[in-house]
Amino acid sequence: MLRWLRSLDPQLPQAVYTLQGGGLLNAFGNGIVLPFTFIYLHNVRGISLGTAGLVLGTNAAVSLIVGPVTGSLVDRFGGRRMLNVALVFLAAGYGGLALVHEAWQGFATAILMGIGNGAFWPAQSTLIAGLTPVERRTSAFAMQRVVMNLGIGLGALTGGLIASAEHPGTFEILFVLDGLTFLAYLAFVRFVPDPQRGSRPRAEGGPGYAVVLRDRAFLGVISVNTIFIFAGFAGFDLLPVYAKNEAGVAEQAIGLIFFVNTVVIVLAQLPIAKLAEGHRRMRVLALLGVVWAASWLLVPVAGLAFEAASAAVLLAVAMAVFAIGECLHGAVQAPLVADLAAPEVLGRYMALSALSWQVGFMLGPALGGFALAYAPHGVWLAAPFARQITAAAALVLEPRLPVRARRTPLVQAA
Repeated sequence: MLRWLRSLDPQLPQAVYTLQGGGLLNAFGNGIVLPFTFIYLHNVRGISLGTAGLVLGTNAAVSLIVGPVTGSLVDRFGGRRMLNVALVFLAAGYGGLALVHEAWQGFATAILMGIGNGAFWPAQSTLIAGLTPVERRTSAFAMQRVVMNLGIGLGALTGGLIASAEHPGTFEILFVLDGLTFLAYLAFVRFVPDPQRGSRPRAEGGPGYAVVLRDRAFLGVISVNTIFIFAGFAGFDLLPVYAKNEAGVAEQAIGLIFFVNTVVIVLAQLPIAKLAEGHRRMRVLALLGVVWAASWLLVPVAGLAFEAASAAVLLAVAMAVFAIGECLHGAVQAPLVADLAAPEVLGRYMALSALSWQVGFMLGPALGGFALAYAPHGVWLAAPFARQITAAAALVLEPRLPVRARRTPLVQAA
């Protein structure tokens, strides 16, 4: 048992731990606002569900445009510089939500958030991959998922204690605090070096998006990921407003529901990443589809058959099951993308990988807001079908992957 516990130590470079320390603080700020942004726009500011969904979708839509451009800039100037730029835009965007009273103001802040998000994920992911030895990348990205979700869960718990729809000022406090955590992250980045590039093999066909777009295996991977995000993670935006309006769950309980999700990820991510070593990645993604389908099928049961505290308990179970799927996803997606990429175009690969997330996050809230207004229970019944189709597609994709990338590498403890 002790040997197994020691094997869970990710054994990462100090620079990675420093980066993730800033990420923990920043994730705490994101967690403060994540469960309550939809509630804030709709219940507090009086913006319709459909329009509120479009505001959140605008964030992702802008990221779609910015992301590929950022990927080129990351490869040119380095992940560290571009991460600094991203954090400034994110501080302005999320902090600016405190000033939103009309829909157009929401769209304006969403544009700033979209620019920041479009730059943030490829910059941070490239920085982590570059600072980490190849055989430790799965552990590095698993650790990132642990840190991110720990911060989000603690933030959601704190936000639930602060937020009250009857007191709009409490929501304004949340967004100001979130904006400040992005600025705090900047202080951590100052102590993180850019990875040394040195002499490395170049991608066949030279650097640029042309070589990336010729990688059919990679395009298949991000296509599968897009559907997973659309039918899975986008529910994070929809669940809080559904829980409050359809099941009568209070803000404090919503914070606890998200905290349960965090606890499961913090406890399970590193063990699941360890268990994934040596196993076929596409089979893990197929299992992910089954787990996420089961989790979201519990949501309408909570809304139809329960209310208040009892509904909150069942929704917490749904989020715990969803968290297991997140751990499966975290053990595969980012390390697989990093393994498929040649070093000099890693930023572009990470940018297009982030693009697959942004497409899912754009379509999820934008379509989900209208669907939630029309059929609040039915929207949760439709998503599992998309996940099952995507799980099958992941298995079909496996033979197209390079042999070296099909399985998660085995790592021996030092």
